[in-house]
Amino acid sequence: MTARTTARRVSRTSPAKARTGSRTPARATVSLVAALAATAALALTGCDRGGNTDLGLALSTMNNPFFVGIKKGAQAEADARGLHLNITDAQNDPTQQINQMETFTSQNVKAAIINPVDSDAAVPAVGVANRAKVPVISIDRGVNGGTVGSTIASDNVAGGRLAAKTLADSLGGKGKVAFLEGQAGTSAARERSQGFEEGIKKYPGVQVVARQPADFDRTKGMDVMSNMLQAHHDIGGVFAANDEMALGASKALGGRSGKDVKVVAFDGTPDGVKAVRNGTLTATVAQQPELLGKQAVDWALKAARGEKLPQSVRVPVVLVTGKNAARFGG
Repeated sequence: MTARTTARRVSRTSPAKARTGSRTPARATVSLVAALAATAALALTGCDRGGNTDLGLALSTMNNPFFVGIKKGAQAEADARGLHLNITDAQNDPTQQINQMETFTSQNVKAAIINPVDSDAAVPAVGVANRAKVPVISIDRGVNGGTVGSTIASDNVAGGRLAAKTLADSLGGKGKVAFLEGQAGTSAARERSQGFEEGIKKYPGVQVVARQPADFDRTKGMDVMSNMLQAHHDIGGVFAANDEMALGASKALGGRSGKDVKVVAFDGTPDGVKAVRNGTLTATVAQQPELLGKQAVDWALKAARGEKLPQSVRVPVVLVTGKNAARFGG
């Protein structure tokens, strides 16, 4: 039974008893207790609270299609449940996330969802919620401290392995490759690197001749790739740990991208999928950002109700190639 159903039953039952004139003082007391219990249930679930904030979602940035997808999914789930969700953008500033968590706690949110700018730097932000006894769920990236109820993220290690296999197979098992890493300090960058390294070891004919972070940023991806090409003009393949960096690298490669130089990306954003369809990217390992956002809202509500949660939830990834890209839009 939902809190709304309980509330409706209370509102229908009480007037009926009042009209019969049969309510004894004891029964009136019981009815009052039931009504108060229903009100408490509404507060706990965060339903029908008008303009008050029920949940907070602190995103690292909204200057990235992947995180826009998370926002879209989370908002859709909140709307479906009749919740008010306060979504903030830290603009990749860890200090902003601390301030945003303070705002959430001052709004008496029932739970907070954080997508950390940095897995270490997010610890103080989580501490703000912990001290206010507000449950915290992390999304896409883990937090290296504080108390977090659960971390919901793509299986980045498996995705990194899949990217390595895809790139190596596209090169026929031999060649020189470059690796554009994600933002240092994030669990997503670390896990994708781990998976890629594990996967590429299975191909002794493939040599990683250059690797450098480009911070999940398109412009930096272009700049880093340009510098790599000056030292390694004979690169035959590139793995970029997200679509934005891959698209920047593709621009630096020009007409070679997807042809003479195979480029494998990670995320499956609309721009990334479009580039796969056009042939400028060889493949992208697609995440499901909207599903991540929806699940984060669901798990935040469970945390608010005091339910026991698993430490981590891994959402599967899917390989997008020229053969199936049409099914993913873009």
